[in-house]
Amino acid sequence: MRDVKPETPISEFLSERIAGGDFPSAVYLVAERGRARFADALGDAVRSPQRRPATAETIYDLASLTKPLVTGLLAAILVERGHVELDGALADYLPEFGRADKRALTVRHLLTHTSGLPAWRPLYLLAEGDRERVLELVAAGPLEQPPGARVVYSDLGFITLGLLLQKVSGLRLADLAGREIFAPLGLRRTFFNPAKSFQTETAACESGGNMYERAMCEVGHGGAPAADWRDGDIWGEVHDGNAYFLGGAAGHAGLFSTAAETFRLASQFLAASTELLRPETCALFRTNLTEGLNEARSFAWQLASTPDSTAGPRLAPDSFGHLGFTGTSCWLDPNTERVFVLLTNRTHARPLPFANINGARRRFHTLAAGALERDADRTGE
Repeated sequence: MRDVKPETPISEFLSERIAGGDFPSAVYLVAERGRARFADALGDAVRSPQRRPATAETIYDLASLTKPLVTGLLAAILVERGHVELDGALADYLPEFGRADKRALTVRHLLTHTSGLPAWRPLYLLAEGDRERVLELVAAGPLEQPPGARVVYSDLGFITLGLLLQKVSGLRLADLAGREIFAPLGLRRTFFNPAKSFQTETAACESGGNMYERAMCEVGHGGAPAADWRDGDIWGEVHDGNAYFLGGAAGHAGLFSTAAETFRLASQFLAASTELLRPETCALFRTNLTEGLNEARSFAWQLASTPDSTAGPRLAPDSFGHLGFTGTSCWLDPNTERVFVLLTNRTHARPLPFANINGARRRFHTLAAGALERDADRTGE
């Protein structure tokens, strides 16, 4: 990113949002046809317990970007190899789901958030400290609607998918990702569970523990003893409580990376630039697999044709993207081969409620698309 120039309107806009308190830092990268075109790092990656400016090399907790960039990509790799069937019964891989109400569940349901599994549960409370109970707890819980009836974004679905990938491969998810993704792509600042030596190079997530989840538990799950909560700075370790309980690496969260390496991961989903998949497989990421339902979902991604998506008006309807709770996002337009990466840490140095930054994400994409088009006009590309 050192040789990639900032785009003034984008940087000015994000600086305004930093000054407005939406997030303390923002690092962005805008790419086209495999080449980074604009990038910048703004604000403070850490404000407490010390102040550290964001740089192009700052590592962010990508939160739910883990779902497509690791879990979805690994699922696509294993589908290509015939180790997983997209429409295979979930119970064929995880016998715990062989219950009467879940026999119809398939891998496709998990990937498209149409399984009927609840959006979220505090598994770290329900499992009473035993990670080995997580799969049993998810499988035993009731479905909230019949499989395939409705899109309901579900962390539990992707936690289950991560456990399925582990079962099929015989490897822990972090090791599988290292073997199949991180090592082949030569990634050096992308991982689960950052080493302590990386802490000062990582954007902080939250002070005082995960207060957002604690508030949800106090309202809906009876709270928990104080000893069960992290109460220090969440900095250099995964923000999500379930991922933390599961050892820092789970199918729904836990991935850390930089903007440049997030771009490398995102490039694997475009037919023209993928190094890990067959080009024809990439059609799955732009194809609506939930036609007629309340949200347009492809293989592990949301489509821009979804009402109120954060893609904004300048991305084509079959563009696909994903968000992370900590303030991260990644969108791709397969028609123009454009990739838009925006990493913030909106959960840091701010009391509840956290800012809703979806409007900022849409504006970022609009400014970035306009900048690419102006640049093309100037250069005649």
